[in-house]
Amino acid sequence: MATFYDQIGQNRRNSVLLSLAVIVLLGALGLFIGWAVTGDPAYALPSTGIAIAVGLVASLLSYYLGDSLVLASSGAKEVTEQSQPQLINVVREMAIAANVPMPRVYLIDDTAPNAFATGRDPQHASVAITIGLLQKLDREELQGVMAHELSHVRNYDIRFSLMVGVLVGSIALLADFFLRFTFWGGGRRSSSRDRGSGGGGVQIVIFAIAILLAIIAPIMARLVQLAVSRQREYMADASGVELTRNPVGLERALAKIALDTEPLEAANRATQHLYFENPMKGVSDRKSDLFSTHPPVLDRINRLRALAGSPPVAQPAMVLDPRAQATLGGS
Repeated sequence: MATFYDQIGQNRRNSVLLSLAVIVLLGALGLFIGWAVTGDPAYALPSTGIAIAVGLVASLLSYYLGDSLVLASSGAKEVTEQSQPQLINVVREMAIAANVPMPRVYLIDDTAPNAFATGRDPQHASVAITIGLLQKLDREELQGVMAHELSHVRNYDIRFSLMVGVLVGSIALLADFFLRFTFWGGGRRSSSRDRGSGGGGVQIVIFAIAILLAIIAPIMARLVQLAVSRQREYMADASGVELTRNPVGLERALAKIALDTEPLEAANRATQHLYFENPMKGVSDRKSDLFSTHPPVLDRINRLRALAGSPPVAQPAMVLDPRAQATLGGS
């Protein structure tokens, strides 16, 4: 039986490999664009380095401001122990268990149950919780959600996801620049120059590869980004169980949030990947959906049940109503 340590190790390896794939894709795009635009392979390596450097610099700049922007766009308001004693107590418990500093705690005035963590490192972390989460979850379930979110903090998932996101954005910008450059005649001038110097055949091939990469690279990078996001969710679930030693609370929280049909108005497509569960209720939850920011809830629940040695369930509602499981088993 797989332990949460096995799951954490596997998901960490998968996330690193996927992130390296984004960097390689950015470098490849820079290489072929540099070669295609200049017509000289000697410029390919410098353009590759510039492409990667721009992506990394953009990542470093953005994560210093990213948490403030996310909290502001969500309408989150900071709370204290005087205004929300139980919430602060639960967050403090999980912060101690995770061995991270106490994060700043924010409340979102929305009755849809959800939460997210943000910040560039454990020393500058914040957690935001909706009013609906406090109203609809009991203490054990709230502990599970907070353990999951503080696992994101402890595992540096927020920094990790933000950097990958900016790299993906850099790929899209670089591809868009090249396609516009080609459309306005830059490619034709480059090809004509190379035919005059005798390297037309090779240059046409390189230019075709560059155009193809510019079209498919943003799509591929986005798919990799979403795959990274799903892996980090699995990892935070496993780490959350490590903190609480109780997969049932997290399992029940997942089921309750998944079954709640109310959309989270404070969320948008730019921030949906940060939340405990996908707040965009219209998004498909099928396992085959490559464009989902979160793993299927049922898959997450059954992974948690496997950690506890419990049999899998066929639907989230069975977690909350054992009679449904018994009826299904006897039918």
